[in-house]
Amino acid sequence: MKRVLITGITGMDGSHLADLLLEKGYEVYGMERRSSSKNRTNTEHLKDKITFLTADLTDQGSLLRALKDSNPDEVYNLASQSFVYASWEMPEQTGDVTGLGVMRMLEAIREYGKPIKFYQASSSEMFGKVQETPQTEDTPFYPRSPYGIAKVYGHWITKNYRESYGMFACSGILFNHESERRGIEFVTRKISDGIAQISTGLSNKIILGNLDAKRDWGYSPDYVEAMWLMLQQDTSDDYVISTGETHSIREFLDVAFNYVGLPNWEQFVGQDERYMRPAEVDYLCGDSTKAR
Repeated sequence: MKRVLITGITGMDGSHLADLLLEKGYEVYGMERRSSSKNRTNTEHLKDKITFLTADLTDQGSLLRALKDSNPDEVYNLASQSFVYASWEMPEQTGDVTGLGVMRMLEAIREYGKPIKFYQASSSEMFGKVQETPQTEDTPFYPRSPYGIAKVYGHWITKNYRESYGMFACSGILFNHESERRGIEFVTRKISDGIAQISTGLSNKIILGNLDAKRDWGYSPDYVEAMWLMLQQDTSDDYVISTGETHSIREFLDVAFNYVGLPNWEQFVGQDERYMRPAEVDYLCGDSTKAR
């Protein structure tokens, strides 16, 4: 039986990946930070099927202990400070967790000394102010947020450990993807939750930021399967995972409001400067030919 350690297991992708790997017969260990109250909403259905370990990407010793406790064949690093908007408010923490945290995990794996396949959750936010469309594995990065910049560091340090130490280390450059388990602070859930409240009379307004941003949106359970497939290849490499289709926030609002029979969404949606990014990423569209 294969053993796996998933960081960020209580998040959207982490919980979907746990579902997938349990189906495939893995013994699943999930890493979570120490906190006074655990947030296990996404993994509640898995509580008797997985083993939780306490560790933190800002503490390398705890990562090494987590490796010793789980003795994994594969490690999926999905933990990060992942809310782009918050990365301007907490740039140092974002860099420490989302950037340096990757290096700490890679170094812990190297120190552990056993052959472990490693997956790093890279992001389309690394492309930022896009230099070509669609974006491929070879498109130059131009990140536009502390989050995107931290992800670039994580991406390059993964490549560096692969080339320096011969580690099996992959980065998946995943474009936006969503599911029912997405956190409420993200725009897709902000819209769906807001519409639910409007349609039931609990609210009459959704306040958003930039409505013209365009994203390449996929579905999380599909994308975690791509993560797993990367680690099943003969050699490690980096892959863009995307749909190749781009849609705007306005299009998202059209579809979502029409779904509940409210076609004129403009009367229910407001904008606030507080939700505008200091440097916006306007357009993302991925080319996943290599992965396919």
